[in-house]
Amino acid sequence: MMDIAELHERLEKLNSIGIALSGETQIDRLLESILVAASDLVQADAGTLYLIRDQQLHFEIVINTSLGIAMGGTSGVPISLPSIPLHNADGLPNLANVVACAVNKNKTINIVDAYATDDEYDFSGTRCFDLATGYHSQSFLSVPMRNHEGEVIGALQLINAQTDLREIIPFSMSDQHLVESLASQAAIAITNRILINSLQQLFEGFINLINLAIDDKSPYTGGHCQRVPELTMMLAEAVSRTTEGSLASFSLSERDRYELKIAGLLHDCGKITTPVHVVDKATKLQTIFDRIHLIDTRFEVLLRDIEIAHLRGEMSAEQYQEQLNALNSDREFIQKANLGSEMMSEADINRVTQIAARPWTTAGGVSQPFLTMDEYENLAIRKGTLTAAERQIINHHIEVTIQMLEALPWPTHLLNVPEYAGGHHERMDGKGYPKGLRREEMSVQARIMGIADVFEALTARDRPYKDGMKLSVALGILTRMACEQHVDKDLLEVFLREKVWLDYAKLFLEPTQCDEVDLDALIHKLKDI
Repeated sequence: MMDIAELHERLEKLNSIGIALSGETQIDRLLESILVAASDLVQADAGTLYLIRDQQLHFEIVINTSLGIAMGGTSGVPISLPSIPLHNADGLPNLANVVACAVNKNKTINIVDAYATDDEYDFSGTRCFDLATGYHSQSFLSVPMRNHEGEVIGALQLINAQTDLREIIPFSMSDQHLVESLASQAAIAITNRILINSLQQLFEGFINLINLAIDDKSPYTGGHCQRVPELTMMLAEAVSRTTEGSLASFSLSERDRYELKIAGLLHDCGKITTPVHVVDKATKLQTIFDRIHLIDTRFEVLLRDIEIAHLRGEMSAEQYQEQLNALNSDREFIQKANLGSEMMSEADINRVTQIAARPWTTAGGVSQPFLTMDEYENLAIRKGTLTAAERQIINHHIEVTIQMLEALPWPTHLLNVPEYAGGHHERMDGKGYPKGLRREEMSVQARIMGIADVFEALTARDRPYKDGMKLSVALGILTRMACEQHVDKDLLEVFLREKVWLDYAKLFLEPTQCDEVDLDALIHKLKDI
């Protein structure tokens, strides 16, 4: 008989186990903890935990202390044992296997001695195992695991209860009651964890759905939505390994990692509202189509007019050739300016202005400026292909991102997602957007994402307006941006020193982009800031 003190100790242990199980987030560790706790609670030498899937009992964790066997869970040893069917080929319940019988009858089966029992259960597999290993499987306790809805989700089977002197004894009724209580707690913990995992998968699936929607709108942003989270996590891990400098205290727990991962996946979710013609604007004159062809047609009209004038004798051959060369030169200049690949000088802007004012006559005989006001505004863009209004539309996506994310009822472990995701366009000097935050007002995670966003954009090969930069060029630009307080110099130093850029390049860049990088010079430049 168990005395009161021992019973109290075991109940306290059972309560502690329940608390520990409720806090375990990894399903493999949870299952392993359940079986280890059950074995320890009643001093069982061996045991197995099963879960039901597809009307089969699947081995999840197997342990045998005497034989040194540990399979499944955190052991790293896969379980090759075949699952146990809950029904026979004829459709009737499998009552020959003791654990299957316990599940089918939804009751605990406590066997004193498997070798002394009658033929009610088939222990042939157990006896073969004992013969091969020299083990002696004697006492069995098979307990179905029922969740809070009374549904059986699996089973615990413990083998060989032992005394303190390691003598094999039967499982007592108090052992049985304790394991039944633990099995009930375990089933609820497993069900809750599976439910949480399912909700997490649903949540991540919804995030991927948003990114797919953005991708479907534009192939130029979908890859960005996938690559930035990857690079963000790579840099975050490198920073967490740092043991010196201003970032030495930064570390990441599993929850921190998941929070940052989600923020990375959602950092551009506001682009779902950005018009496609702005996102995909590959040239300055592109809307639904590239309007350079309309301007080419006007040049053709002007070329026709001077040719007719020359044929009519209204201009000399010298005048004709001079105007022909000028028109072709202007035409070539406008075509090049439309690409937006180079920074336009003041002289180039003035030339666009002069061409815009040149008169031409339409088919209806109406004389008007060669370029419309909208065409002039676009061709006079100094850098890139976007007008100030279009740039504002693009920039607005981060405000939409923040609005969308702040509207969600985030659980405690994801509360920082809006701040992390919404800060990747801020600058260290406070000149970024949308909030104009300075470095000290931003989390390390948001600053990490800022570097990841810029580097991905510089090296991306799928933009409509540029080719992916080589590593040396991209890293040079990032270093200059750090000098100008656009990105965090301490984080960039880790990015450079730990060669996060190289790890990323191996995964996502073309070999032609991977040129030589003078790392020492870049780091030296950062230290001089």
